Amino acid sequence: MGLAGLLFAGSLVIATPAAAQTGGVPGGTTSTTTTTTTTPAPSGSTAVLNPDGSATAPANAPRQVRKAINAGNRIRFKPYLWGGGHRSFKSSGYDCSGAVSYLLHAAGMLKRPLASGPLMKWGAPGVGSWITVYANSGHTYVVVAGLRYDTSAVGESLNQGSGPRWRATARSSVGYAARYKPGF
Repeated sequence: MGLAGLLFAGSLVIATPAAAQTGGVPGGTTSTTTTTTTTPAPSGSTAVLNPDGSATAPANAPRQVRKAINAGNRIRFKPYLWGGGHRSFKSSGYDCSGAVSYLLHAAGMLKRPLASGPLMKWGAPGVGSWITVYANSGHTYVVVAGLRYDTSAVGESLNQGSGPRWRATARSSVGYAARYKPGF
């Protein structure tokens, strides 16, 4: 099954409670939802999730998108670490906002790490063509070229491990502010 099929199949999965996810605020509230969304990449421009868990950028991806994907590949084996990536972009582990900040910084779109709440106001409101950040006060994730980068394994088993990973499944954007950098 191709990535598009995986994303469609993932859109049929019911989201798990927030407490079962990695990332977010410890002791936060739980909620469930059945709505899932993905950021559509430009036609023919979807990143590929490789068997080793890395992602490959589409051939027509802008330089900033390729840099974001390469950054995600560099930290994809780092463990989940609450507060990781907040003091510095380089860390022994990353939480959700630290990982998203790392990708945005590599793409030249962020000067300093931001927590989930401030990422709700990063960039412009709406869905980008290439990169969209989804943030609320307790969790954030990013979709780059149609592929989700998230510390939460919502909709899939943790067989890839916890921490920042490229995820084959879509997840709900209900309750999240969608933000993007104009032009991307």
